[in-house]
Amino acid sequence: MEYWKWLKMVVVALIMLGEGWRNEGRLEEERLALFQLKPFFPSIDSRSIDGPWYDPIIEQKETSSDCCEWENIECSSITGRVTHLFLNLTYTPPTSYDLVYSYYRRTGNNEYWYLNTSLFLPFEELQSLFLSGNSIVGFVDNQDPLELQNLEFMHIEDTSLENNFLHKIGAMPSIKQLSLTGCGLNGTLHTQGFCDLTNLRLLDVSNNNLKGTLPECFCNFTSLESLDLSSNQLSGDVSALKSLTSLVELRLSNNYFKIPSSLEPFFNLSKLKHFNADNNTIYIESEMQPMAPRFQLNLISLSSCGDVGQFPRILFYQHDFRQVYLSNNNFREGFPNWLLNNNANLERLVLANSSLQGHFELPFLLHTDLSYLDVSENSFYSNLPIDIGDKLPSLSFLNMSKNQFHGSIPSSIGDMNFLEALDLSYNQLSGGLPEHLTMGCFSLTSLALSNNKLQGQMFSSNVNLTKLQELHLDGNHFSGKIPDSLSNCSFLSTLDLSNNVLSGEIPRWMENMSSLSTLDLSNNELSGDIPRWMGSMSNLEEIVMAKNHLEGPFPKEFCHLNDLKLLDLSLNNISGRLPSCFSPLWISQVHLSRNKLEGALKNVFHNSTSLVTLDLSNNHLTGKIPRWIGNLSQLSFLLLNNNHFEGGIPIQLCDLGQLSLIDLSNNNLSGTIPPCLKITALNEISQEYVRYVTDIAQAPSGYFSIDEPIEFRVKSMSYSYKGIVLTYLSGIDLSCNKLTGEIPSEVKNLRNIYALNLSHNNLIGPIPLAFSNLKQIESLDLSHNNLSGKIPPQLVGLYRLSYFSVAYNNLSGRTPVRAAQFATFDESSYAGNPLLCGDPLKDCSTSGPSASLLPKASPENGLIDMISFYVTFLVSYVMAILSIACVLYINPYWRQAWFYYVGAISNCCYYFLEDHILPKRLHCGNM
Repeated sequence: MEYWKWLKMVVVALIMLGEGWRNEGRLEEERLALFQLKPFFPSIDSRSIDGPWYDPIIEQKETSSDCCEWENIECSSITGRVTHLFLNLTYTPPTSYDLVYSYYRRTGNNEYWYLNTSLFLPFEELQSLFLSGNSIVGFVDNQDPLELQNLEFMHIEDTSLENNFLHKIGAMPSIKQLSLTGCGLNGTLHTQGFCDLTNLRLLDVSNNNLKGTLPECFCNFTSLESLDLSSNQLSGDVSALKSLTSLVELRLSNNYFKIPSSLEPFFNLSKLKHFNADNNTIYIESEMQPMAPRFQLNLISLSSCGDVGQFPRILFYQHDFRQVYLSNNNFREGFPNWLLNNNANLERLVLANSSLQGHFELPFLLHTDLSYLDVSENSFYSNLPIDIGDKLPSLSFLNMSKNQFHGSIPSSIGDMNFLEALDLSYNQLSGGLPEHLTMGCFSLTSLALSNNKLQGQMFSSNVNLTKLQELHLDGNHFSGKIPDSLSNCSFLSTLDLSNNVLSGEIPRWMENMSSLSTLDLSNNELSGDIPRWMGSMSNLEEIVMAKNHLEGPFPKEFCHLNDLKLLDLSLNNISGRLPSCFSPLWISQVHLSRNKLEGALKNVFHNSTSLVTLDLSNNHLTGKIPRWIGNLSQLSFLLLNNNHFEGGIPIQLCDLGQLSLIDLSNNNLSGTIPPCLKITALNEISQEYVRYVTDIAQAPSGYFSIDEPIEFRVKSMSYSYKGIVLTYLSGIDLSCNKLTGEIPSEVKNLRNIYALNLSHNNLIGPIPLAFSNLKQIESLDLSHNNLSGKIPPQLVGLYRLSYFSVAYNNLSGRTPVRAAQFATFDESSYAGNPLLCGDPLKDCSTSGPSASLLPKASPENGLIDMISFYVTFLVSYVMAILSIACVLYINPYWRQAWFYYVGAISNCCYYFLEDHILPKRLHCGNM
């Protein structure tokens, strides 16, 4: 017995030793495979590879021998083998590569590469593989499917896979979670391979370009608990999902599905809790559904689903809602207070822009769970319920803006002790701010009451809003001084008191508001100097104080505002020079028009390379336009008009590839027009720059505010442009200067220009034929110059042209054919060109001198000629009289003869009148 016992122990020991040797061999194989992956995923280890080539033997000596201690790797505590690889966002493009491992291709600045999946085959116990954000587009050509039998979790997100990837994953029967969001998948969902993944519990293919209808094989995914198909281009009905009885979460948003409002295809999905189908088509069935759904949802989101017409009846059967999102629809019903009555646990209700109307009615009973309510952008026209604070005491967010609520603000809002954000802006609320609100809502961080009819003093002496971070009271009728009680709101980051009737000076206590980043006091009646202490408010990013009565010099202390991005002090009485040290690095908009600024622009703004708008118009600035303006690479709107600039137009303007508007009119500029000058609308500029402008325009505290107006003269009238219109506007105004030379033929490069004004200069030569290439132009003014030659008949092809003037030049020949837009131009468009003929001027076939062909002086030149004529005539007349008087005084004989002949002529005239005129008059009188 002892013999067999020892023999058995030896056999077991030999087997275990063999397994250990084999397991050790497998561990070594996995370790070598990790070394092969390191050039492409260097963060596998805490130490990165310096170069593209490496020696595994050297690496073994320099790196920890236990791979399970490396970063981004997890191993089994029993076998020691790799079970999890976290390789998200770890790819570094190699400077050299070997097709044995992988290869990549470059397209522009993007690198896409193909992964050799055989590198993962040694990891036989691998359960989770995360490869997101590594620019992988697929596998090395002609490679077998990814055969990882034990893999349960695969996440490859935010990369650019080729669509055949779905064929490759069919050899992973154990896969339970597959996330391929944002991988550039296109075409239809392939049935081969993909449909074999019947053990899936989570499938996420969102944010791709998948098209077509859902494959029937979806009915086999009975273990699926979470399905995300959102943000694709899938269409058709959703009946293929009716068998997924294990579903808990279903996301279908941003597709082209047609979903019945009853959600009947999902009635049997008893475990369904979250349903999201935003931005699809929801329709009301012609027949009522007799059945009730088997599920009770916690969350439903059906926003942006079109003209639904009424609330989906499915909502009436639900009693366990926590969150309901139904915004951007067309329901045309009243406020659904029954949702609050039926769902005592409802926490969030969003009904923004849903065509709701009528009176706003609260639930019957107290609702203590609702914390978020948004009914903005509807058509409620009642008073705000006076007991809203009593019925909804737990609200932390309340948005009722952009309706037609009237009456006063209920004081019961002050009883909402948890309220953090309140927005009642864009209504017709009147009266003042209830003191109970300013004293009771001690948790309030954001208060917006803009654009109502509120009036009186802004705040009383007692304000308990010590946590307030954003305050918007603009667009009301508040009067008096800026209340000192606001000094208690020391955490304010945004303060907007614009468009009121506030007076007095800017209070000194603002200096202590260290968190303030946005200050808007525009369009009030504030007076006094701009405080110098504002330069110490280092967090200021936006200063808007336009349309006030501010005066004094521009504070030199503003040079310390390094984070400033927007400055608008236009329409004030600011005087003096701009300090040369004022050049904020991140500033994007400068509006200083209609002030009394003077002097030359030396180094001011020379480092402000983020400038998009520079408006210094209507001041008294002198000197030359500085050359450093060519460094402002992001500049789109340059307005220096109505100043006293002199010299030539700087050639450096040609270096600015983003320019959309140039206004240098009403200065003393001389020289020629630079032929390299170019301009185009923002919507025609590179998409990268458009995204830059759009992003900063939409940012909460962005560099570029689309609401700041820009004034530009078009069609002989000044207009104010703002918002999205600015992205389509492009123009050049060089009028009222002393420019000389010919109009450069390079104007053909201004293809997308909207308005061009070169009037009131001294330009010579012909009108370039290249003007016929400006197909987008709507306003062209070349009047009051010395242009000669004919008007190119090809200009008739400018079908968008609505204003055209070549008046007061030296043009000759026929006017363009009165067709298309030129049929709308009258004689004033051609006045002051004596050698022009044709409609609407004199017929060219008329012979002999014509009044229309006589020289016509311009109003300015005509005034000078008449003055010269009158002076010359008067001097000549006086000289003649004095000469005759002198001669008669010196020579008595001539004097005697003069009086004799004067007397004789007088007698002759008298008798002539007596004999011929007087009898006739007497005769007519007697009749």
